[in-house]
Amino acid sequence: MSKYAIVESGGKQLRVAVGDRIYVEKLDAEPGSEVTLDKVLFIGGDDVKVGSPYVKGASVTAKVEKQGLGKKIVIYKYKAKANERKKQGHRQPYTCLVIANIA
Repeated sequence: MSKYAIVESGGKQLRVAVGDRIYVEKLDAEPGSEVTLDKVLFIGGDDVKVGSPYVKGASVTAKVEKQGLGKKIVIYKYKAKANERKKQGHRQPYTCLVIANIA
């Protein structure tokens, strides 16, 4: 059984293994740099560790692959009989990480 971890980043929980590519809320890091995710909730595989809420001493190291913007979401507000219309767009920024190590 391969080693994996459940980490928390940007208010979301993600299951990661070594070599996985994940997209998280934007982190303040340059592409090519290393990032350490220390909010590890669970480590699975042969040796299982469960945190309460986090596993002490556990961390996941990842390399920043790129920063980007997600698909455009169109928000359209309309009020009947009031001639009121508003069209707005939004693109959520993200950071793409490649998992290097689970310690």
